[in-house]
Amino acid sequence: MSHRITIQPAERSFDTDDGEAILAAAIRQGVGLPYGCRDGACGSCKSRLVEGRVEHGPHQLKALPAEEAAAGWILTCCAVAQTDCVVEARTVPGAGQFPLLKLPTRVLAVDRPAPDVAILRLQLPANQNLQYHAGQYVEFILAGGARRSYSMANAPHNLGNPPAIELHVRHMPGGLFTDHVFGAMKPRDILRMEGPFGSFFLREDSAAPIVLLASGTGFAPIKAIVEHMRAKGIDRDAVLYWGCRRRADLYLHDWCERAAAEMPKLRYVPVLSEPAPEDGWGGRTGFVHQAVMADLPDLSRHQVYACGAPVMVDAARLDFVARCALPPESFFADAFTSEADKHGPAA
Repeated sequence: MSHRITIQPAERSFDTDDGEAILAAAIRQGVGLPYGCRDGACGSCKSRLVEGRVEHGPHQLKALPAEEAAAGWILTCCAVAQTDCVVEARTVPGAGQFPLLKLPTRVLAVDRPAPDVAILRLQLPANQNLQYHAGQYVEFILAGGARRSYSMANAPHNLGNPPAIELHVRHMPGGLFTDHVFGAMKPRDILRMEGPFGSFFLREDSAAPIVLLASGTGFAPIKAIVEHMRAKGIDRDAVLYWGCRRRADLYLHDWCERAAAEMPKLRYVPVLSEPAPEDGWGGRTGFVHQAVMADLPDLSRHQVYACGAPVMVDAARLDFVARCALPPESFFADAFTSEADKHGPAA
């Protein structure tokens, strides 16, 4: 049985198929809702149920604590409507702009800029035009139907010839996909993927100064956004903070320095949490989001785009809003949830 979903205040409506999550139905029909992992782990899709009844599939307690569920909040990525529903959620212009495609891709190159980081270049088929916003991601469809998500690290204008997307993959020992990347993957291998997904991309209807906040390989979609800004001549004041443990983890440090040199309104601030003596590090140290707070104690007029480990994203969201006056609606995030993150304490 299908159910009618009405989104307020935008007054957009769409129908769900039997057993289909609200978010999946919205994506299928081009309705832009906020979301990240699509697995009930990150909380980016949290919305308020105004009318109707839903049942939640498996999800993490940290994404939707019991008290929030009792107060009427839902995760649209795993909430299945049992009746017609009215949902209060901000819409994201452009999130449903491009068609979802399932397509094969051929491995062009596997580079290793750091011991545990691989940069993949994957050739796109000539007969399928993958369109996406800088900051969005694709999902790889693995044997048995398992999926793994990775953000494009190059902006859509920068696909090259032949057209190819760039992905940054950190090795997670025991990981179904990353063990293959760091073990058996080689040029000319074929992978199956679907995309684009995600609501993490630059809101261009604002002139607010920008904080670009990354940890680890969360740098990938941030890099795509910087490329997009440079290509489009977007000259908003921006500062890129990239947090890593050791100097070697800043695997594209030179790229960041060049980008800052070429873009007069972009600053680059690398931050190491655990620099080793042999690193000879003379730069910033500590937690990367705390470096932002030290430099920008008043974020009331900023937009923040944060990507990386969930612990960093959650801490930044909480502290920036509570201590730096950042409006909650000005924090945009893509938490890189691992399979371990998705299998924590469940509701």
